[in-house]
Amino acid sequence: MAQHQFQTEVSQLLHLIIHSLYSNREIFLRELVSNASDALDKLKYLTVADENYKSLSFEPRIDISFNKEAKTLTVADNGIGMNEGDLEESLGTIARSGTKAFLEQLGADAKKDSNLIGQFGVGFYSAFMTAERIEVISRKANEEKSWKWSSEGKDNYDIEEATGDAARKEQGTTVILYLSEEGLEYANRWSIEDIIKRYSNHVAFPIYLTYDEKEYDDKGKEKGSKTKTDRINSGQAIWRRNKSELKEEDYIEFYKGIAHGEDAPLHYVHTRAEGTLEYSTLFFIPSKAPFDMYHVDYKPGVKLYVKRVFITDDDKDLMPSYLRFVKGVIDSEDLPLNVSREILQQNKILMNIKNGSVKKLLGEFKALAEAASSSEENKKKWETFIKEFNRPLKEGLYQDFANRESLQELVRFKSTAVEAVSGSAGWTSFAEYVTRMKADQKNIYYITGGGASSGCDEKTLRASPLLEAYKAKDIEVLIMDDEIDDIVIPSLHSYRKELPGTDGKMETKSWELKAVNRAGADEELGGKEDKQAEKEAKPVIEKIKKALGDRVKDVKLSRRLHDSPSCIVADENDPSMQMAAMLKAMGQTDMPEVKPILEINGDHPIVTALKDTDDEDRIADTAGVLLDQALLVEGIKLKDPADFVKRLNRLLA
Repeated sequence: MAQHQFQTEVSQLLHLIIHSLYSNREIFLRELVSNASDALDKLKYLTVADENYKSLSFEPRIDISFNKEAKTLTVADNGIGMNEGDLEESLGTIARSGTKAFLEQLGADAKKDSNLIGQFGVGFYSAFMTAERIEVISRKANEEKSWKWSSEGKDNYDIEEATGDAARKEQGTTVILYLSEEGLEYANRWSIEDIIKRYSNHVAFPIYLTYDEKEYDDKGKEKGSKTKTDRINSGQAIWRRNKSELKEEDYIEFYKGIAHGEDAPLHYVHTRAEGTLEYSTLFFIPSKAPFDMYHVDYKPGVKLYVKRVFITDDDKDLMPSYLRFVKGVIDSEDLPLNVSREILQQNKILMNIKNGSVKKLLGEFKALAEAASSSEENKKKWETFIKEFNRPLKEGLYQDFANRESLQELVRFKSTAVEAVSGSAGWTSFAEYVTRMKADQKNIYYITGGGASSGCDEKTLRASPLLEAYKAKDIEVLIMDDEIDDIVIPSLHSYRKELPGTDGKMETKSWELKAVNRAGADEELGGKEDKQAEKEAKPVIEKIKKALGDRVKDVKLSRRLHDSPSCIVADENDPSMQMAAMLKAMGQTDMPEVKPILEINGDHPIVTALKDTDDEDRIADTAGVLLDQALLVEGIKLKDPADFVKRLNRLLA
């Protein structure tokens, strides 16, 4: 017998599970059945796709039994099975990046986020909520040896070869729970049947329960018992059933099973396509974003079946990455059963199914948006969707050119014209923006900031000096505080929409998108007096430009400023300073330094005070403070904060 130490993260996870994580203990059986179903799916696929397994005798099933006297509950399957290495990898470690952050998230509010454990793919450990000890006996398909994994859920586990009566006679896995006092309530027929019907009735393989049934004579006196085995699930794939047969509760319970959680989905879409292609899809939108949505190795949420045969659940090409939050099933009648991962990536049938599914989902999202005004419940549903998934939808603007117009109508932004009030998050759309535009306004204006991680969140953007003149002229500016806005929005260039023309006929109108934190976005703010003002400010501009040297790309008189003395903007051909900082943080250390353009308010006392002085030290200190404070207001860290403080102190003295 070889004793092994659990990976540190597993020990932490077990501690959380046993002491605080789950308030709903019964889901341990759902997780064990789900694992058994996955093992059967994998072997079923191999028996049709791999010559080495086609001769294998295989009638897939899951068996559950219990023994009250021995205080055990057993779940067995005849699926793919595991060997010694598989047991150690699957039950002794968590081989995923983000494990530490995941555990910290659980520890912060364990009971609230208990469904996260299933999402993380380690639902097996939930069995320790009801068991003092667990044994797993497994034999991998096409291998002769059986192996036994055992643990009390503390610091270590044992792995040894299972021999004699303990060995499995065929491939598959047997999980034996030695129940704790709290777990004994599940060692009865009625509890097990109830849990399976609620959580696992849809499992495509037969689930059998073996139990002892008491027998009675004609007078009602107990005369003994006999062992019975009954099938306790329907086994019909929910996605292949007619929608008219299903209730909302059916969809919710199915979702809880595939999402490994207790939350109901925000929305679901069930489709049956017939014609050139025949396929079924059942998609769910979670009520909360998956914890790994922004991890590089996020787990895809959509499973692929062919004629009810499971093919894969880890193919990221089944959905575009911006829809990675979608969970559900695609079941095709037209794909070959032995389709390989490489073939999937180039298969025209699957590509057409994917394209059709994306259009269907985007259409459903549009319907959610349109229904938001019909009731308070629908409004809350739509705002939850935007709060959780607005950012990945923005990624689609950059990635999915074919559906860009649909996505443009879905994404939402904050705005200087829309305030968040009780019962409303204050979101607006491009379409709503253009209805509020001034009659002579030519462009849609927006401000980006690189997101909270760069120190420039919504609050900072709303207070930016760059907005002063736009507010004074009552021109609306969209507030874009997501990190990706700086990449995505410039790629759009313009927003197009069909609107009624003067003759009543529909015509396509287009508005250019302009960032107020870039040079060249201030044309509509100017007037005839600008040239005279620039002439008068030229001597001061030259003094400031000389004092700052190569710290700036240029110094200009601003049309944007109303109350503040200075602001910074980016050249039209340069990334913003926030974007440059983000790219450097991502590892692009070789990119050239981005220098801002400093704009000054020619009417501000700090600036006008420089007209009549030739004191180079005072000019240098004032110029330095004008630049540094403009950087600070935009959430940009100063290279030399101590120098800024010294300059400010000298000016104050």
